[in-house]
Amino acid sequence: MSIKKLLGKKIKQIRQKRGLTQEELSEKVNISPRALSGIERGVNFLTAETLDKIMEILNITPNQLFQVDSLKDSDVIANELIEKITLLKNNPTKLEEVYKVVCALVD
Repeated sequence: MSIKKLLGKKIKQIRQKRGLTQEELSEKVNISPRALSGIERGVNFLTAETLDKIMEILNITPNQLFQVDSLKDSDVIANELIEKITLLKNNPTKLEEVYKVVCALVD
């Protein structure tokens, strides 16, 4: 995933946790709701000035904003992994590689 998409998802996630709508945040940052939507979708990249304003309004540090943690629930991730591994049934070589990686991570 690109940096624009990761950053946009993180901004959206924090905005929603703070109980702000796109309209409210965009007004406080002094950008259009459409511009904020583009940022949150990873279509538009924001300027340093806009980034600074967003961090100030959301009351977050750069570390909090750029800390990459899972954006999905662990059950969702587990189910997606099962689906992807199932697709490898017909490719024993890749299935064995995935098996080795998973075993190494678990052990």
